[in-house]
Amino acid sequence: MKKPTINAPQILDAALQLADVCGWERLHLFDVAAQLDTDLNAIAAHYRDKDQLVDAWFDRADRAMLVRSSAADLGALEPTKRLEELLVAWLDSLAAHRSVTGQMLLYKLEPAHLHLQVLGLLRISRTVQWWREGARRESRHLHRIAEESLLTGAYLRSFIHWLRHPGEDPAELRAFLRRQLRCGPLQMLLRR
Repeated sequence: MKKPTINAPQILDAALQLADVCGWERLHLFDVAAQLDTDLNAIAAHYRDKDQLVDAWFDRADRAMLVRSSAADLGALEPTKRLEELLVAWLDSLAAHRSVTGQMLLYKLEPAHLHLQVLGLLRISRTVQWWREGARRESRHLHRIAEESLLTGAYLRSFIHWLRHPGEDPAELRAFLRRQLRCGPLQMLLRR
């Protein structure tokens, strides 16, 4: 009997559901294949390795942020509020698997995974770029470089805070994020 055709989102969803139970470290692609009643070749057709599932998970969050960026109400907001709304949308898209998301990051930070750490830096840069694009930031040259650097710091602090405070009220998270975006140098850049 022919196995059912599976797609990349189904594989990612199955992996996340299994990881919610066993943890990211103990997740094996052969378990994902068994969960989907398929074989490893079907998984390999979409993902070369387990780390590509992590990239797909964060790509999904980036897309959720970009969907929010196209909402009619966002354009009328001031830059800091636009950035806040977009990062909240990004975090909200990860919320269903918050614990696993943190485990994914710890997996990437293992000393033997230097190659994953380098790719992780590129991942951060890509997300910050989409965050700026979604917020319609038009700064250029040195202004853009300074803005990107400060936004990267705000993004990382907010993401780590979100991971470490799973029971936090959404209003408290927004207040934390607002403080990150309203720090002196960044606030000056966002006014331009």
